[in-house]
Amino acid sequence: MTETIYAGCYWGARKESPEACARRMEVLLANLAGVDPSFVQWFQQGRSRKAALQRPMAPTGPALVEMIRRGKDRVFEDLGFRMSGWNGVGDAYDACGFDVTCGGYTDAVNNFCVFTLPSRGTHADRVLSSPVLEGLVRSMAVAWEPDWAIATSTAHRDLTTDNPKPGTFVGWVMYLARHRGTVPPLPAPVRIEPVEDKGTLIILTPERFTAGNPDHVALAERVRELLARAGLMAPVMS
Repeated sequence: MTETIYAGCYWGARKESPEACARRMEVLLANLAGVDPSFVQWFQQGRSRKAALQRPMAPTGPALVEMIRRGKDRVFEDLGFRMSGWNGVGDAYDACGFDVTCGGYTDAVNNFCVFTLPSRGTHADRVLSSPVLEGLVRSMAVAWEPDWAIATSTAHRDLTTDNPKPGTFVGWVMYLARHRGTVPPLPAPVRIEPVEDKGTLIILTPERFTAGNPDHVALAERVRELLARAGLMAPVMS
């Protein structure tokens, strides 16, 4: 069975206006366009594929602000705004989509930006690689300034924890905000890269990370131990 890979970034309570969320979304979409061709065009969700393809997502300006404004929770203002998108690829297994909750300022829930990624097909072969996932996580980190982000195998996540709270587990590509602490030296082949002045990117392995590879599982556990020892494995929300 093919392991599914997902990517997401998470942050705690942060009250932001639709305009502020739109500016962050503009940065994300602009940066993603340079990461992979399948990240260039996005569509709003529709009742069918045909309907969605008639609703291209505006990457900038008032239309993007209005789309975010329409996603305001109708009951609880402190839950912020929700929006989602799809990249228009016909084959469901080769498509990519995202869900965002931003501007929330309650401690009851996280703000997040989560991508579902292709599992097989021509796009999947290219997207599920270290350079593209590194670019995706970096783009999310720059745009949303989250506390923590990850791109990894769902199977590995579920293998290592029964309660996958953001910030408490290790995966293929990770981001830790600067305020969470200093990343210690990590064993080869792990690579550590700065993300502007915002935080640190950690890439466990240059090849595709899988839960079926014992070497990958052992490496992830060693990295988890070192990050935990450095006090870097606290949940985004307690």
